[in-house]
This record gives sequence, C-alpha cells and structure tokens, in this order.
Amino acid sequence: MTIKILTLTIAALGMTAFAAQADPLRIATEGAYPPFNFVDSSGELQGFDVDIARALCAEMEIECEITAQAWDGIIPGLNAGRYDAIVASMSITPARLEAVNFTQPYYQAGAVLVAPVDSNIMPEAEAMAGQIIGVQRASTYANLIDQRFPDATTRLYDTVENHNLDLIAGRLDGVIAQRIFMSNWLESDEGAGFEMKGEAMLEPEILGLGAGIAVRKDDTDLLERLDAALDAIMDNGTYAEINDRYFTVSLMPAR
Repeated sequence: MTIKILTLTIAALGMTAFAAQADPLRIATEGAYPPFNFVDSSGELQGFDVDIARALCAEMEIECEITAQAWDGIIPGLNAGRYDAIVASMSITPARLEAVNFTQPYYQAGAVLVAPVDSNIMPEAEAMAGQIIGVQRASTYANLIDQRFPDATTRLYDTVENHNLDLIAGRLDGVIAQRIFMSNWLESDEGAGFEMKGEAMLEPEILGLGAGIAVRKDDTDLLERLDAALDAIMDNGTYAEINDRYFTVSLMPAR
C-alpha cells in the first residue's frame, strides 16, 4: 500500500510538472517603445524586445504569450502574478533588484539629451538649469535628471512617444531618453530639426548595467533557463539576426 501511494504521488507530481511546463510562458512588454516594442498597424506586438522574447521561448521549446502593459505598473504586475517575465528594455538597477531578479544584460544603450538643432542646451548641470526637460515617468532616465541635473524642470510622461510630441510642439526645451530609441527617432520625419546634444550618458550607477529580463524573486528556475537561452541565441547567431532587423550597430553586450 505504501509503495502504491508513493508511486501515485510521484506520478501526480510528474503530471503537475508536465502541466506547468505545458502552460505558456506569460511575458509582458510595454508596446510603446519602438523599435524595441510597439504595436503594428494590425494590432500585433512587434520589435526587438518582442523578437528576443520569441527567440528565447523557441530556444526553451515552450509556448510564450506576450502582452502589453503600462510601464509604471509593470513590476507590480509581475509580482502580482499577472505574467511571468518582463522583456521591455528594462535597465538593471539596484532599486529594481530589491523587487525582482534579472537575467544577464541583453543590451546596453545609455541615455542622450535631444533638443532643437539651434538650441545651446548641453547635458551639463549649469546648462540644464531652468530648462524644461521631458522624460518617461518611473524610468532610470527620470532618476538621471533628478541626480545629475537637479535645477532642470522635469515633466513626466507615460510614454517616450508622448514627450517627443511635446518636444515637436515646442513645449519642452529637450528630452532625455535611451540612445538607440532617440537615434532612430532622429532619422524619422518627426525628428527633423532636432539633434543629440553632447555625448551619450552611461552612468551605470544610475542607469544600471544594461537591459535585462525581470522575473519574480522566487522564480530561480525560470531565471536560469532564460540565462541559458540568452547564451544560446547569442552564440548561435539568432541574436545577431534579430539585432540586424532593427539596428545598424550591434547591441550585444560584452560577455
């Protein structure tokens, strides 16, 4: 009887593990940060982050389900169990590491100040004093302004696209955002008449070590599997193929 019960218990555990494995991996992204993540004309999520997420699921041989979530509630949503991982160009920072765990970085970009071509503004504390600067709320770039340019007037936006619209409308003196995103925007029709001011700001103590995939603190198995899958797609050429769909320079971090 004991052996029979033990056998049934092991079988039940095996079925539970199989069921968990068969469930789709639920991944959140923002959906408003092209070319990293965005919604196309047919309503589908696309972009570098989305393609990386799909490649990781293919490497792990599991189904994935990717949904768009508002940025300022994306970590609380993860910890509330609404999804299992975040692939949304999220910078790895000490503050975020208190709430979630991260994989290794899958890219590093830095921040830039973008302003009208005829502006004399520069990413220096004195030059930024009194300037009205747009930035996405709850982002590392907002923290950068607070710490490096405390005399600037900060306006917070729900998406980068919205602060760029206010920049075009002349309601801002400049914006601070991710370098690759803004590089692509400057090459668009909307970006005509604007330019990067000064050098890119890396500031690892504020901006973090790069973008990583966030998971809940107790999901150590998922973290290990994602890290292994990242290593695999960086080694087998899949990462480079995805990179080249969106960028002319490699975002692959040093390993």
